[in-house]
Amino acid sequence: MWDWKRIVIFSVPFVLLMFGAVAWLFLRKTIRSRARVAKQLKADPDINEWLVVFGWSRKVLYVPVILTSLVAFVLMLLQAGPIPGINAGIVGGIWVGVFILNFLVDEYEMSIKVLLIGLLCAIVLLLWLMFMGWLMPFLKFFRHFGIEISAMGYLLLAMVFTLAILIAWLRGLFYYVAITPNYMNIQVGPTETGEQIAREEYSTRIDTGDFLERLLGFGRIIITFSDQRRQPMMLLVGRIGKKATLLESIRGKLALDRYQPAREGE
Repeated sequence: MWDWKRIVIFSVPFVLLMFGAVAWLFLRKTIRSRARVAKQLKADPDINEWLVVFGWSRKVLYVPVILTSLVAFVLMLLQAGPIPGINAGIVGGIWVGVFILNFLVDEYEMSIKVLLIGLLCAIVLLLWLMFMGWLMPFLKFFRHFGIEISAMGYLLLAMVFTLAILIAWLRGLFYYVAITPNYMNIQVGPTETGEQIAREEYSTRIDTGDFLERLLGFGRIIITFSDQRRQPMMLLVGRIGKKATLLESIRGKLALDRYQPAREGE
């Protein structure tokens, strides 16, 4: 038998969905999502090239952690079923290693020079340990860090990081930049709130200095303004190679409106 508290809690998701549907019904013609603007630019006969981008959250760099978590989730399910010999500690150690590497990519900007120096230092350290006969004790030391996580734990970790990326993608539907040969639109909300800036009032730059970030396919589009009072915009974008080429092509062109004959009586 359900009491009124349980009925109210059960009804909350459906009420929220109803309010969302009503809001969409009344605002659908005013919402300027990224996809809608791209469709409008595609239909414009005066614009042949355009670029609509938004800034990803740096949590998108944790895609390797998400994939590793899903693989670990499957392995833990197999351990509980047909393959009981899987070592949960080794799986947990590999997951922690991937997470630490991802954390370093997220936290620090690493150029190819820094990576080569770090690799050289690691090789020197291993050679020194081998020469001193301490390599195996050093490696055995990490056995004490046996980390075991259940299958549902790995799935929960994957869901948390995926949710962070999904939120960034949803925000990017309404906070984005549309660049054309003649102007740039800065959208800052779900409706028509935004700003149009002429091409001579801003400049763009591509930054792919972070080598590991670039290996994942990401880089930054940096937009600076002629008005020094405005702070530069830094957008972390995926498929940076393709977008950089397209941006260079757009910035090198100027679109002209097509000639339309005057109507009679005008």
